[in-house]
Amino acid sequence: MSDLVIETSGLCKEFRGRRGTRLAVSNLDLSVPAGGVHGFLGPNGSGKTTTIRMLLGLARATRGQMRLFGQSVPDELPRVIDRVGAVVESPKFSPHLTGRRNLQLLGDSIGVPKARVDAALETVGLTGRDRERYRGYSLGMKQRVAIAATLLKDPDLLILDEPTNGLDPAGIREIRETIRGLGEQGTTVLLSSHILAEVQQVCTSATIIGNGRLLASGRVDQLLDDGPAAHVVQVPDVDAALAVLTAAGLTATRHDDGVRVVTEDAAAISRALAESRIWLTGLSAERRDLETVFLQLTAADTLGTSHPGTGHADDAPEAGAR
Repeated sequence: MSDLVIETSGLCKEFRGRRGTRLAVSNLDLSVPAGGVHGFLGPNGSGKTTTIRMLLGLARATRGQMRLFGQSVPDELPRVIDRVGAVVESPKFSPHLTGRRNLQLLGDSIGVPKARVDAALETVGLTGRDRERYRGYSLGMKQRVAIAATLLKDPDLLILDEPTNGLDPAGIREIRETIRGLGEQGTTVLLSSHILAEVQQVCTSATIIGNGRLLASGRVDQLLDDGPAAHVVQVPDVDAALAVLTAAGLTATRHDDGVRVVTEDAAAISRALAESRIWLTGLSAERRDLETVFLQLTAADTLGTSHPGTGHADDAPEAGAR
């Protein structure tokens, strides 16, 4: 039996309109292992939400296969949907009721034990604030209520689509801690986001997509290690340094107010510059993060825009798919 919670193979989604066919998801192979937090990363318009909607049966795939817990989607979705919680769009709660009462009413409607409300509130850190009216909550607290609502049925898989959109730094931190806690407790979390630096703090594995295509996937530590070593050089004359380093056979590009050089040999950098009487004011090994990995993967690609002849669909509503 597969230990993958989510699997897609050759998944495609096309939108047809007056301007022709627009491709939102292109032959996407997505694998999400059980346990921990899996980042589903890419810029706005890269196909993340469309993929999630297809997995949840909210949009129809043009072609390809999808599985949740080994069951084919959408045909066998009713067999596993109770194991899945999702926050894909802004949920609707009664503003004049307390957070607790909103959850109690929802729990009654789906027939879960009352104890699940207490457990959900504790998990998202709202105990003590649960008897305040929903309308008085901050955006971060409202998002935590939304996550608590999905936890009422104690799901094995939680899908969160851009959960920190519109939040201030304090709200982002609250959601980050909630997500990290869920992953540590054994819930599999699929976290869709375009904020790579934030996601890196909570994800154990990740998939990076662009224009609906798979760019990279694996454990976060492997993604960070899988790439060329580089150093960043600070010099008085960036243009002169670029010319010298390139002439020396090194791959050098402008980086902020310095030069980025792809090499493990820092001595080769200083030697080449010194021979041309260009003196370093700073030299440091580049710290790779998911944003750096992403930029390197997409350096030759323009994401979120149309490809000639096919077009590209943003993650926006399609008579049913956002």
